[in-house]
Amino acid sequence: MKSAWTPDASHLSKYSAAAEINNGEMVLNTTHDKLLSLMKYLRDEPDCLFKVLVDIGGVDYPDRPLRFEVVYQLLSLKHNCRLRVKVATDDKTPIPSVTCLYSCANWFEREVWDMYGVLFSDHPDLRRILTDYGFDGHPQRKDFPLTGYVELRYDVEQKRVVYEPVKLNQAYRNFDYLSPWEGPAEYVLPGDEKATGSK
Repeated sequence: MKSAWTPDASHLSKYSAAAEINNGEMVLNTTHDKLLSLMKYLRDEPDCLFKVLVDIGGVDYPDRPLRFEVVYQLLSLKHNCRLRVKVATDDKTPIPSVTCLYSCANWFEREVWDMYGVLFSDHPDLRRILTDYGFDGHPQRKDFPLTGYVELRYDVEQKRVVYEPVKLNQAYRNFDYLSPWEGPAEYVLPGDEKATGSK
């Protein structure tokens, strides 16, 4: 489904939105203070009618001052086109919740908060949705360790699940990254002569 919809430039300046075409789809970049008014305009304006909020996702760019992007995927059934709205923020500045405009945003925003730690102001129930209530950190951040901070196991003596700090039993291993398909060095396997240039 390609985007045939083009925004009115006067409205874009009013909502501090910059438009670009990315892979045949319209992308609007805005700020957190203009987000609600832009989303209301996109939902209610007869030329837009983006009534369906398909998804809200997060992206982490740790090298940027505003390291997170919250991405809203909108769909207009009337005009048969899609639209992406992006808002940049950090882990301290909350983004206004769009649950007042799209009720389905409730769980989407909870997921973004749970995975990235992005705050949403005026959210009716901002709590974890995919991880445990006592989970430490936000696992989709680029600086979150792959092993996590804690591990859980069932303790037979205590008859409950217990959390413990992660202990890596394996020392650091140095891999040589040699492929088993490369074969021995003293002779050339059939087919390898193409890669080495030998005959």
